[in-house]
Amino acid sequence: MAKDYYQILGVDKTASEDEIKRAYRKMAHQHHPDKGGDQEKFKEVNEAYQVLGNPEKRGQFDQYGQTFEQAGQQGGGAGGFDFNSFGGQGFNVNYEDLGNFGDIFSQFFGGSRAGSRGRAGARERARGTDLQIDMTISFQDMVFGTKREISLNRSRTCKHCKGNLAEPGTKIVSCKTCSGSGHIRTQVRTILGTMVQESICPECHGEGKKAEVKCSECHGEGRTRQMETLIVKIPAGVETGTRIRLTGEGEAPKYGGDLGDLYISLTTKEDKHFSRRGNDIFSKISISFATAALGGKVKVETVEDSETMEIPKGTQPGQEFKLTGKGIVIGNSGHRGDQRVTVNIEVPKKISKKQEEILREFEEAGKKKGFFG
Repeated sequence: MAKDYYQILGVDKTASEDEIKRAYRKMAHQHHPDKGGDQEKFKEVNEAYQVLGNPEKRGQFDQYGQTFEQAGQQGGGAGGFDFNSFGGQGFNVNYEDLGNFGDIFSQFFGGSRAGSRGRAGARERARGTDLQIDMTISFQDMVFGTKREISLNRSRTCKHCKGNLAEPGTKIVSCKTCSGSGHIRTQVRTILGTMVQESICPECHGEGKKAEVKCSECHGEGRTRQMETLIVKIPAGVETGTRIRLTGEGEAPKYGGDLGDLYISLTTKEDKHFSRRGNDIFSKISISFATAALGGKVKVETVEDSETMEIPKGTQPGQEFKLTGKGIVIGNSGHRGDQRVTVNIEVPKKISKKQEEILREFEEAGKKKGFFG
């Protein structure tokens, strides 16, 4: 019985190529056997898309209508083809038309997605693993920046063969396993028929060439474990959680490629005198009641030295003062934030009789003038 491929895909005869492709993806997802779908329906959907997804075959189908299959079986004529090839040699599935669903095929059959990048099965340039080190720095190092020496035992490009995998003085030859192509092709029988699988050559790892004699140091891997020392520069003003990236200081990949990166994850130690908010530093000082009332000068500790700060008369508990330019470097401007100093008024636990008399006189005088209740 002749088939109506438009009806199978659930589209109108005027449907665009994009509409047909979307319908095909939806139906393929719905009826795929691995997802519990109907195998025969899945084959039928693919058969319909083989026709409607090809402008030339679609035109023939539109021309012949319900007798399209018979016309195709006549062979030899323009556009003649045999649908019985479905399930046998010659049926092709375009992974790109399947969208993300094509990954299921690729993973299931172990091949690569042809057409998604250059030559199918060709080896993409490998990249080494990234490394991360946690580093704790002092508050002062955070403010001013510093340099740290670290030691790493990591895989790096083999120094003996310079990463070309061959013993120095020996040749690099064409790979016989893949005949220099870098990939091998095998045929796999599936529910859809025979499919061609392309995979990276296991002998040359996709390069198409190999060492005639493997390097005696890295044994043909192109990398060795090496202990190395690095000087890491910590810029001024970094915050806890900052990650410094050192490009190319990570691991080397097997068989050559790009080096991974090294990340330094920073944590700043808490300081008993200082804290940070943005680019400002915060600290506290205690002054006497007399200084708060009468005013005066006090020494304030900063992250680099000490600073003399003026306390005005009548300073209140919790009042905040600013030391300009004693904070943290602001980006690359060279300017610094400020230090904010909060004043705490210290109340003595023990006083002499004379001090007590003076304070009582002070309190009485204040009451008379209405300063106190």
